[in-house]
Amino acid sequence: MIELRSDTFTLPTPAMMRAMNDAPLGDDVYGEDPTVRLLEERSADLLGKQAACLMPSGTMANLASILVHAPRGSKMLVGAESDIYIYEAAGATVCGGVMYERVPNQPDGRLLLSDLSAGFPDDPADEQFALPSLICLENTQNRCGGVVLPQSYMKEVWDFAHENDVAVHLDGARLFNAAVALGIPAAEITQYADSVQFCLSKGLGAPIGSMVAGSEDFITEVRRARKMLGGGMRQAGVIAAAGLVALDDLERLQDDHANARRLAEGLADVDGIDIDPAAVQTNIVMFRVSDPRFTWQTFVEAAGYRGLSLAELGHGRLRAVTHNGVTAADIDKAVSIVRAVLTEGRAG
Repeated sequence: MIELRSDTFTLPTPAMMRAMNDAPLGDDVYGEDPTVRLLEERSADLLGKQAACLMPSGTMANLASILVHAPRGSKMLVGAESDIYIYEAAGATVCGGVMYERVPNQPDGRLLLSDLSAGFPDDPADEQFALPSLICLENTQNRCGGVVLPQSYMKEVWDFAHENDVAVHLDGARLFNAAVALGIPAAEITQYADSVQFCLSKGLGAPIGSMVAGSEDFITEVRRARKMLGGGMRQAGVIAAAGLVALDDLERLQDDHANARRLAEGLADVDGIDIDPAAVQTNIVMFRVSDPRFTWQTFVEAAGYRGLSLAELGHGRLRAVTHNGVTAADIDKAVSIVRAVLTEGRAG
């Protein structure tokens, strides 16, 4: 099976497995796991932040960050197409009493400053309104097709937020894809965020975990929130070791980006597929099946029958995500499978 549903399907590399087996261990809740501490120091350094904390998942990483930034009864401004809003089970409201205010995402992933401004009441003293405490951005923006937010835009939001005395949290689940696409260090992106999380278990290929980074005081409170949410881990160096290996090979993400462009260009030559190859910036390819004989559900079923695994990601669009373990040859075969499905018009 050619697995393109998500880069979360990556498997740890042999180098990761060796590192996990050989990792020095301790009790991380006591702050005594040396491998975790090394990963946290390395992550903070890569992002230009004072400190970092290993989390079990990106969802918990985002939630803990929100709980620290946003007082109960306040609201956060978040993209209507963001993973935080759509895929993270309303955790900020359920666990923190924080209100979500949806802001429309533009096709390029941005939240317009005019739309962000509309989230602030004309009279902050009016007790009817929840006050904003946080703006959440996502880079790369998943449901907009893995697009990269421009650096000039990141700075605009940063300046706007601090003029209005609110914090910026960056959901950088695929942050290093953005950095590789821009050809800059990740710290240049994260300089425009008070806090940031990135996933070890997506394009980086580690089996488990995400990192949160920010100031030392912020990370102290994140650790408290992690414990409250049940995320305190013991000999977590077995997780951290794989993350350290992943961070040693960030340039490998260029291969995923090249394979995504190869896939998009191949699909553009298939009748019945609606796609703009120029829109592909990182490792995510979004397309539609325009052949009237298929719904997205029947197309996914037919492709799966032939050995290609795809998924829908909102508004009837199909998503294909390239990642470690998917080769150029796999991409060519995937295009052939799509062409065969649409040529034959049936599951097989």
